[in-house]
Formats: sequence, structure tokens, C-alpha cells
Amino acid sequence: MDYNILPNTDIKVSKICLGTMTWGNQNTEAEGHEQMDYALDQGVNFFDVAELYPVPANAETQGETERIIGTWFKKTANRDKIILATKVAGPGDYTKHIRKDLSYKKAHIDEAIDKSLKRLQTDYIDLYQLHWPERKTNTFGMRSFRYDPNDAWEENFEAVLDALHDNIKAGKIRHIGLSNENPWGIMRFLQASKSPATKMITVQNPYSLLNRLFEIGSSEICHRENIGLLAYSPLGFGVLSGKYRNGQMPANSRLALFERLARYSGKNSFEATERYAALAEEVGLSLTDLSLAFVNDRSFVSSNIIGATTMDQLKENIASHKVKLSKETLKAIDEINEDIPNPAP
Repeated sequence: MDYNILPNTDIKVSKICLGTMTWGNQNTEAEGHEQMDYALDQGVNFFDVAELYPVPANAETQGETERIIGTWFKKTANRDKIILATKVAGPGDYTKHIRKDLSYKKAHIDEAIDKSLKRLQTDYIDLYQLHWPERKTNTFGMRSFRYDPNDAWEENFEAVLDALHDNIKAGKIRHIGLSNENPWGIMRFLQASKSPATKMITVQNPYSLLNRLFEIGSSEICHRENIGLLAYSPLGFGVLSGKYRNGQMPANSRLALFERLARYSGKNSFEATERYAALAEEVGLSLTDLSLAFVNDRSFVSSNIIGATTMDQLKENIASHKVKLSKETLKAIDEINEDIPNPAP
């Protein structure tokens, strides 16, 4: 396994991060434990979860994924071998079952952290992330920012950092990061930081062959401000595994089970996927290997968050860290992206 140092820390994390959002919905507790056993055996020491999970979110299953990780920690006593990341949910209809008020006020952050710690059966979280912004902005498939003069949000970057810092001082969290954040939000949090302890060290955003929007503004911030991208959906909800090609819809696949998860399944996404599949065949790789190796190759990526519902998928995804793409292959990828840029924002 390859490893990177999380920016501004001495924490070494595997290039492949184990995503967990299917555990408790598409995957059972036993399957989640099996995935963690295998991942750790392969050198994966970085797990990512959220209080919201599993996805799709609902009141009946909320927090179940963290609970599954917690029972694995208790069973295996492997907590000290894992760098653990989780997230506090932001506001929206999708999360109103979690708390009545989903703002990032101190009381709500404190409550979320304490409940996560209890479910996870641990007394500290290595990386605590804001799952998405409080303000109205373009996230989750929205290509363009649309200003809303009626947005009730008021700037509170310093207050949010102060609330997180209190939990750092209490030993409940070690470091902080962002998720689904745009360049303006990243920079405002950096400007608001009063000390190294309150600096956001990572941003977890979508990044794949079907969505390279992060490169437009945020990748430069990563390099110049020393922040790492934790890339999620590197296979575009499985579209870049090739399993939906030629009109296929596997019975237990995510797109078959959850129609609302259509972010990566537009006409242009499938057209681009066919181009990438042809390139993969030409260079002797699976489409999965080409897709994951591309993300692994990026200089601003600290870790690539993979997710799997079967052990075969997990094994292929983790093994992708061994795949290195040639300059010629990377150039061919860029040529496809120029023809069909970012079909799944």
C-alpha cells in the first residue's frame, strides 16, 4: 500500500480510504466487519464515515454505519490501527430527522460529536468534517452557483472553528476538515483560522473521470495552502466500473435500488464512460483500474475513498493502488475530458 501524510500533521494514511456508506443498508454488519478485516490486512488504515450514514438516509437507519464500525473496534481492539474520519450533517430536508436544528452552532456540533463517539465506541476521532456548507451554494450535482438573496445564513466561520477547537482541546477530535465545499468556502475557513489547530487540513469532494470540477479552482488551493483532497465517488456510483454499460442494470446495484441517485447516469456520463472503457481496453486495464488509478495519480489527492458492496469489488478497488498510468494514457484521458468535460457535476 502507498501512504501519504495528511497535511499539517504527522498522520500517515493509506492512498486508498475505505468508504462505508452502504453498511447498514446495502451491506450487513457482518459484511462491514469482513470489509474492514480485509482492508486492514491489505494496508488500508483510513476509514471514512458520517453520522448521516448509511445512504440513502432515513430516520430508521441513521447512525447505523458508525455503530457497525464501533462493534468492529470492540471485537478486534484495532482502534489504534485506524485513522478514523467522520462528519457532522448539515441542514436540509435530507437530514431533518437527525436534529431539529442542523446549523453548525456549538451545541449541535458538540451533540453530534458525542453521539458519534458513543456509536463508534471510541473516545476520539482523528478527522472531523463538516459534511456540507450551511449556506446555499452549488453542491451535490448543481453545476452553477445561484445566488439566493433570501438565504438566512450569516457568516460564522470563526464561530464554527471555535466550536471545533473546543472539542480538539477536550481531546474528542484531533483535526478538522471540510466536505462538499467550494473554493470560496475553503478560503474563508482558512482566513478565519486563528492557529494551526483550527486549520482545515482536508476537503472531501467528488472527483473522478466524470467530474473533474475540483481542478478548476480548488486543486490550486490544495497545493498553495497545503490541504489534501479526499476524493469520493471515484467510480461515479459504480458507473465507471462498467456495470451499467449497454443498458445493463444489475438487480442489487445502487442505481437500481435508489432511483434518486442519478447524479452520474446522464447521457453524457454514459457516452464518456464508453470512451474511457475503450481506452482502458486499449491499454490492457479494466475500466475500474483506469478510473481509480487516475484519481490515485493526482498530486493534490491525499486519499481515494472507495466503496464496495461485494468482496470482489473491494479487492479490485484496493488493488488499484498498484496501477500506474503512462504519460500517453493520461494524455488520452485529458483528450476525452476536453471532448466531454465533467458530465456529472
